[in-house]
Amino acid sequence: MDIAHDLQSIAAQEKALVFPHFDTDRAWQFGVALREMATTRGLALVIDIRTFGQQLFFSALEGTTPDNLDWARRKGNVVAQFRRSSYSVGLRMQQAGSTLAEKHGLSFADYASHGGAFPLTVSSAGVIGSVTVSGLPQRSDHELVVEALCAHLGHDYGKLALAKV
Repeated sequence: MDIAHDLQSIAAQEKALVFPHFDTDRAWQFGVALREMATTRGLALVIDIRTFGQQLFFSALEGTTPDNLDWARRKGNVVAQFRRSSYSVGLRMQQAGSTLAEKHGLSFADYASHGGAFPLTVSSAGVIGSVTVSGLPQRSDHELVVEALCAHLGHDYGKLALAKV
């Protein structure tokens, strides 16, 4: 995996995957579609969609554990702090040879810079929340969210997907 290339691709994903508007109905529709994608594939995931301060959709699929819920919370906190995908933040930390605790004083108990939380961005408002999944390896968590956002927003996932490793 080429970190610089992935960071460039994630920046393109974050720029392209923007909602024209977002409300509770849209959160529910997107959450149900993401849940259906996961159940069809037999994935054990926690799915969390929230604006900063309010959870709008949550689902824990068969096979998940309380650890998945905690990982989702911690990854979502990274998006809330940096307004970037948790995977992007994690790759930047890896590239710098640092951690969130070392560089920003953020505790491991509350922040996880691992893939799976993606900024929920609205064209007229900027980043308003996050879409998070937890249960797969971090790169796969990230890509599942991106694939679902592409489907929901009408983008070609093949053009925005990270390079195969």
